[in-house]
Amino acid sequence: MDLELDQHLTVVTGGASGIGRAIAETLLQEKCRVAIWDITDQVSEVADACCSEQGAEARGFLVDVTKMDSLSLALKETFRQQGAVDHLVHCAAVGSGKFGFPFTNVQPEDWSRVLDINVMGMVNVTHAIGPSMIDQGHGSMVFLSSVAGQIGSQTDPPYSASKAANINYAQCVAKDMAPHGIRVNTICPGMIQTPLNKSVWQAWYDQQPTDKRLSYESWAGEKVRTVIPLGRWQQPQDIADMAVFLLSKRASNVTGQTINVDGGFVTHW
Repeated sequence: MDLELDQHLTVVTGGASGIGRAIAETLLQEKCRVAIWDITDQVSEVADACCSEQGAEARGFLVDVTKMDSLSLALKETFRQQGAVDHLVHCAAVGSGKFGFPFTNVQPEDWSRVLDINVMGMVNVTHAIGPSMIDQGHGSMVFLSSVAGQIGSQTDPPYSASKAANINYAQCVAKDMAPHGIRVNTICPGMIQTPLNKSVWQAWYDQQPTDKRLSYESWAGEKVRTVIPLGRWQQPQDIADMAVFLLSKRASNVTGQTINVDGGFVTHW
């Protein structure tokens, strides 16, 4: 299926690792040009590696999504080096790194960084890129939330709350952008094997009694088989495939939607 993304330019925030990198690489396979915005100082090297692997244009820009001046500079450099931005996929996010059950395990001071990056980071990115899409009269955006934002997951309350905010804010933006021909959708991954997921699950695992403790891999695998109707982990590529579809003209009448890629997890609840 031709997704008609050839030579379109997509900004992928948090694109240097995990789901973001899988999305960047899948876009490159579709001959889409990619600007990877990430806080790691290795972002240029990651972009070069993606170019070598996929044979398409990717460039890396050092960005802190909590700072508007950083985003403005990245957008200016992206315009200068690659031209106008057609699409945005916003993946940049963090967890608290603590197991949040009961909620008192996570102190109030543990919330601010999560909310700053996950909520205000999303707000900042849309404020940085949205006006240029309005000016050009076209574009599409995909935001990554989580099933944790739909079910009130106790695993990491700050993360869950921030992901619920992502869903709601994306719906607000979708309504505002629709008259300008710009589509906005949200993907909620389920159980993904990424460093972010493991940082939270490891804290959960560490709570288990040592005399009954399985290996982390066995313990986590059993948890997934218990709660996911399809009985398996979701992979970054599963999310990438959905994101790329939503950006494409094949999804031209899809906006304001929250789409789960979760192996049936939320229906199970």
